[in-house]
Amino acid sequence: MQSENTTEKFRIDKWLFAARFFKTRSLAAEAIERGRVILNGTRIKPAKTLTINDILIIRTGNYQYEVKVLALSNKRGSATIAQQLYHETDESRQQREVIAERLKAQPKPFYTKGRPTKRDRRKIMRLQNN
Repeated sequence: MQSENTTEKFRIDKWLFAARFFKTRSLAAEAIERGRVILNGTRIKPAKTLTINDILIIRTGNYQYEVKVLALSNKRGSATIAQQLYHETDESRQQREVIAERLKAQPKPFYTKGRPTKRDRRKIMRLQNN
């Protein structure tokens, strides 16, 4: 973690990677380009510099995070260090928990991938005939 006083610039794509919101920096940059990351209510570019107390809205998959930047870093560290870089709002955390419960409540798909096997087709036919 770095302090505010340094002259080093902290790009938002590097920070998102260091804070472990994305697995790679290129995935973070791609998400920013597609408008999935909002900084203080506006769309940005990957090279935008980040400052402490900025508010980020990050959409990844089914989830949306609203976080306040507490510290700046360009280097990816452990998960415990990454969690010290930001603070997620309580409202954001509650919304994510609600979404997680909804996803758990949904039935699993019958087929995971590809065409059904001959055995699966027979089961389907039995269910349709009853």
